[in-house]
Amino acid sequence: MSHPVIRQTQSLILAGEIAEAESQLVAIAEAEGDQALVSVLDEMAPKDVLAIMREFDASKESVINLVVSPEQFIEAMVLEYKYGEPLEKYVPRLRNTMNSVMHRTTTSCAEVLECLTEHREGIRLLADYFTDYYEALQNLAYHGVFEQEVDIERAFAPKKVTTWDADQRDDLDQGLEVGDVAELSRVRMSRSEVADSDWMETAWVLRHEFTDCFELLIIEINDRLSRASEAANMPRPDESAEPGVPRVEDDEESAI
Repeated sequence: MSHPVIRQTQSLILAGEIAEAESQLVAIAEAEGDQALVSVLDEMAPKDVLAIMREFDASKESVINLVVSPEQFIEAMVLEYKYGEPLEKYVPRLRNTMNSVMHRTTTSCAEVLECLTEHREGIRLLADYFTDYYEALQNLAYHGVFEQEVDIERAFAPKKVTTWDADQRDDLDQGLEVGDVAELSRVRMSRSEVADSDWMETAWVLRHEFTDCFELLIIEINDRLSRASEAANMPRPDESAEPGVPRVEDDEESAI
């Protein structure tokens, strides 16, 4: 049987009274305990859970973020994408909300990531979460650190021309495959060194405990960067020219 507070909070959310809806849920935890609140959240629609969670993050905590189950949380985060907000607003909110749940305890990050690996939208959601840090993730995959160290002397040293035979080229091609590179790269940082309760710690846990998912994420990141590069290099249509009429350059003489 549904708890009566579910209908109350739903009405408050529809009326835009998000803080009051959150207070109603907090009252359940105070009166009946956290487990009672967990049961209520499990019965609530993901869109209603999201409506409350969007108002709270790591900087503005709510008991909802502390007790929501990983499964319910992921369903709410998948809905976040469907709001269609501009990227500059969507990504920070997504990251802050995810951090508030993933890093609430030392084990919750792995619990949430495990749910993400099982969700069909998991890789896409992670790629959104790591927006602005794609290069750092690639460095982690290929070099084991977030910032690749540059050997200045080696960079400016005379380059030696190397020739490759067929077997060597095959070995090189295989080594450049993202799966092999991610598997062979050794992470040169401990979790305590990157324990920021943010994207670096999330990436570290993902790399160590969910290697297959991490490799798929790198593939998705590479694909996004490739598409962005192609879009940036596409020639813009000449808006001044009439449709179907080739434009004549200023320094070219017309054949007419």
